[in-house]
Amino acid sequence: MRVTALLKELGCSGEVTILSDSARTALDAANALNIQVGQVASSIVFKLPSGNPLLVITSGRHRVDTELVAKNLGVEKLHRADADFVKSASGFSIGGVAPIGWVNQPEITLIDEALNEHDVAWAAAGHPHSVYPTSFSELLRVSGGTPMIVGD
Repeated sequence: MRVTALLKELGCSGEVTILSDSARTALDAANALNIQVGQVASSIVFKLPSGNPLLVITSGRHRVDTELVAKNLGVEKLHRADADFVKSASGFSIGGVAPIGWVNQPEITLIDEALNEHDVAWAAAGHPHSVYPTSFSELLRVSGGTPMIVGD
């Protein structure tokens, strides 16, 4: 699994956990892990006006405010990414998109500042049944992302 190898290569301490139930949604992941939904670091892919991918790693407790994010990035609009775009950009299927290990790096990566409210966050590890523990600071370090308020 490329995410597992990359976690080790990047010096991340968290180990991948395989869940018996799917973690396709933040609520599914929170229920399976018995954690708060806000501790789930959901990787959401959008298409920028340039046609390139934008990765927003958001707290599972809220939705991405696309108008706010577009305004903060200085772009007219964010476009929804379909399953084929997500797969070709990241190499992962929707529901298992990891914040690292993409086949084509996103043009921009944003990390929801709300994730900093938790010592531990859980992110997808490349498959809808696999997750790993991480932190806001680790996500910033390994993804090269920029912290931003992305929703309410």
